[in-house]
Amino acid sequence: MFAKSPADLPDLARILSMSGLAFMEGIRDGTLPAPPICEGMNYLLDTVERGRVVFRGTPEFAHTNPVGTVHGGWYGTLLDSCMACAVMTEVPRGWAYTTLEYKINITRALPLGTEILATGLTAHAGRSTGVATGEIRGAGDGKLYATGSTTCLIYQPKP
Repeated sequence: MFAKSPADLPDLARILSMSGLAFMEGIRDGTLPAPPICEGMNYLLDTVERGRVVFRGTPEFAHTNPVGTVHGGWYGTLLDSCMACAVMTEVPRGWAYTTLEYKINITRALPLGTEILATGLTAHAGRSTGVATGEIRGAGDGKLYATGSTTCLIYQPKP
């Protein structure tokens, strides 16, 4: 289920009552709604483990640039999501994360309709920052389409 309005999203108190891993598992299992960006960008959370998250998605015509190829923002969104959510799996109860910066490298054009796996792996999760890497690969053939890296801020929100 996708969140269709702000009222569908869990409130901050509920989010902070869970560890980051439990929060991500709730989205994967459907007990918490998937963020609305997943619907618009055609991807879903597939796998959640401590330090590792995989999204499964497929670019469509709506995700193309003016020359008809997959827009770089689609790659960036998938990589930002998988890398930052991998960091979230390391965040303790009462804490949250946000992306500080990320970088992507597109290695080849992704044909429309190609199902991909976007995998994020946490390299470091400390008191105030998390670092992760990511890859977009073809779900069927394992071809590498893009790589990325991120630094996230880990913080304790004030409810």
